[in-house]
Amino acid sequence: MTKIKADLTGKVALITGGGRGIGRAVALALADCGAKVAIASRTIEELQMVKAEIEEKGGECFITTADVSRVSECYEMVEKVYQWYGKLDILVNSAGINIPRMAVEVTEEDWDKVISINLKGTFFCCQAAGKKMIPQRQGKIINITSQMSFVGFYKRAAYCASKGGVTQLTKVLAIEWAPYNINVNCVAPTFLYTPLTKPMFEDKEFHEEVLNRIPMRRIGDPEDVTGAVIYLASNASDLVTGATILVDGGWVAW
Repeated sequence: MTKIKADLTGKVALITGGGRGIGRAVALALADCGAKVAIASRTIEELQMVKAEIEEKGGECFITTADVSRVSECYEMVEKVYQWYGKLDILVNSAGINIPRMAVEVTEEDWDKVISINLKGTFFCCQAAGKKMIPQRQGKIINITSQMSFVGFYKRAAYCASKGGVTQLTKVLAIEWAPYNINVNCVAPTFLYTPLTKPMFEDKEFHEEVLNRIPMRRIGDPEDVTGAVIYLASNASDLVTGATILVDGGWVAW
């Protein structure tokens, strides 16, 4: 749970990729702030564990499996949450993958998988949620992008392309949906210790290289991202839209 608090009592929040890593940390944090939480991923066992954590603290959690690379499942996920809670106030798009390869080694399958989950999935989850939020004339959408929206890095051709696309997509949605009082923003973390990065950091040389690029000399944890998400989910950010908050320890400031 988070040490940072905002009053989200009565709000309904859907988090994709909610079974692990950033998504799990965000789900726990939003529940701790009083939100009714819905979490989705492809792995039901992980969702059940997070649900148990939330309920143990007195929170409320709805779980559903979804593969966000499939448009129909994006819509089904949002509809299930809407039917369960009767509304949708907050969407956090945290589902994402990376397949690290040098550009000359990236296959069509690699490219399509990364783009389908990170960019296509984010867009269609936004679209499905937007269709619920527009009639409500309010909503908060937070896309978890990456510092790789702003800098290049080897073995990240597809990943950088997908996250750069999410950052630009966020600006478009912010403009289109501003008349409906829907805020659309990004949070862009640096490398964090997550199940996704664990195999990468087993390479000690790579681990040290990443540390050397972060002025604060610290690789983050998923909980480091929750403060920015809570801010963007709360009424403290009501005039913030189309923005990206970097949580990168200063990497992009070099």
